[in-house]
Formats: sequence, structure tokens, C-alpha cells
Amino acid sequence: MFAAERRQLILEMVRANGAVSLRELARVVQTSEVTVRRDVRALEAEGLLDRRHGGAVLPGGFTRESGFPQKSHLATAEKTAIADLAANFVEEGEAIVVGAGTTTQELARRLARVPGLTVVTNSLLVAQALAHANRVEVVMTGGTLRGSNYALVGSGAEQSLQGLRVSRAFLSGSGLTAERGLSTSNMLSASVDRALVQAAAEVVVLADHTKLGTDTMFQTVPTDVITRLVTDEPPAHDDRAHTELQALADQGVQIAVAGASGAPGGDEVPARRQTRALPGPRRGQVPPGGGPGLRSAATVLGEPGGERERARVADMRRR
Repeated sequence: MFAAERRQLILEMVRANGAVSLRELARVVQTSEVTVRRDVRALEAEGLLDRRHGGAVLPGGFTRESGFPQKSHLATAEKTAIADLAANFVEEGEAIVVGAGTTTQELARRLARVPGLTVVTNSLLVAQALAHANRVEVVMTGGTLRGSNYALVGSGAEQSLQGLRVSRAFLSGSGLTAERGLSTSNMLSASVDRALVQAAAEVVVLADHTKLGTDTMFQTVPTDVITRLVTDEPPAHDDRAHTELQALADQGVQIAVAGASGAPGGDEVPARRQTRALPGPRRGQVPPGGGPGLRSAATVLGEPGGERERARVADMRRR
């Protein structure tokens, strides 16, 4: 393939997906990452895209959201490894929330084997993956269907999450940085993700290495609220991803790397200082199964003491 043809194909992929890793570009155009890096540099010089360590994005600094057809074909091996590892953090009998995304969809396929599980989700893809799991109860939020990622968004989705109490939230997004946390390119999706986070005692982010160091428009989960990141092993030359992982660990995020150092269950990136305990329920230690009050998917708003409980939780969050 001639250089002009390669560069046109690279440009089309970036325009279609918003952000593409060098590894994926090299695979599609069937050449080496060194050659792709040279092509990306030439396209950047023309102002057609921006380089990032390990990939290329649309010009302007903030990537836009890709549709499901494009996302489903990106970093498939990495998403599979992340989902395999993340499933180990789910216990029998828990109540959890799972957000929208292709990586969380992979996780849902593995959760079908966890008995007594209750999964609350705004994702049609997650619900579909669990539809025939006899031992898993699926609770869908309300809301308006957003066709690009098959997720329910809007005030209906957010209102249906009020009063919810679960042990863990599993979320994905468009970008993750130590400075800003998890972010996404769509305002409605970001708002629902924030509501999902409010319901959980712990927040687990699923993000492959191509999202590390990428910043998008709407923040969903600040770094100090993320309990754990499950990711894949970045390429050795991807200095940005490695630096970002260490920066996240330094801020107290527990990093689980799928397949790191050949470990069958993944490995942990050590933090240079101990994980901070934040006020409120999200950073608290939750025993397997969720602990008292966390097994049911929602607090019954009308039950006695319900107002006192909400006031107590709200006061804890203000601190």
C-alpha cells in the first residue's frame, strides 16, 4: 500500500472513531507501528489530526464519542482480558451497577455465571448479555434510548437511580487521566454515569490502555472517587500510559493490570503512598457480598427511617 493510501485510511479511521491506537492502525493498514507513527506525524503536520503517545485523535484536544459499531471492533483482545479480570471482583449475592460500554458488555457476559447477583444497568447491551442468566436478576433504569451506544439516558434514568444502594459500580468511558479522572464525550451519558456512581460504595473503572491519558469533554468520575482501575498492559514504548498508571496509583487508585508480568489473574501497580480513605460510603471497605444494607438493589423510599437514612448519607457526602 502506497503512503498516500495508508494515510487516507488512517485519517478515515480517526474521523470515524475519534481516537485510534497506533497498534490498531498498524493492524488495519497492515504495516509496522514505526511506519504508522511516521504517517501520523505527516498528517499532524497538515493539521488533519493530533498525535498522542500511542495513538492519534481528532484535532482540537478533546476526542468525540465513537458509535457502537466502531467501538466494538477496537481493542477487542484488551477488552476481553479486562473483563476476565474484572469479573473476579464480583461476589455471589452482590448488588452492583454496570454502566454502558463495549467493555462493560464483555464483563456482563462473564457475570451470567455468578449466582444470586443483582445487576442494575442503563445499558441494553448489558441487559441483553444477562437476559438468559437464570441466577442473575437484571434491573433496568428508565430513560430515553440513546441509539449510538444503546444506553438509557436523561432525567428518567437519573430519577430511577435515586435511593439506590449497591456495593460496586463498574463503569467505562472515553478517557482517563490522573488529573481529571474518567470522562466521556456526551453530556447525557456523563450525567447518568454520575448518578450510577452516587449509588455505589466502590467504583471500578474498566479502561484499556488507549484511553489512558485521553481527556474528553465531560467528567464522570473524579480520580479521588475511583476505587480501582482494571486495565491491560500498555506497550513498552507507550510512556504516556505507563506514566498515567503510576500517577493514578500515587493518588490512591488500586490498579489491576490484566496479564501483567505473566500473572494469570493480573497484577497490581503499587502506589507510592497508601490508598486514602475518603469520607462517605464509596471509599469504605465493603465485605464480599456487599455487607448490611447493600444486598438489595434499592432503598424503599417509603419505609420507616428512610428520610433519616438519606439525610445521614447526604451529610456524610458533604463532609
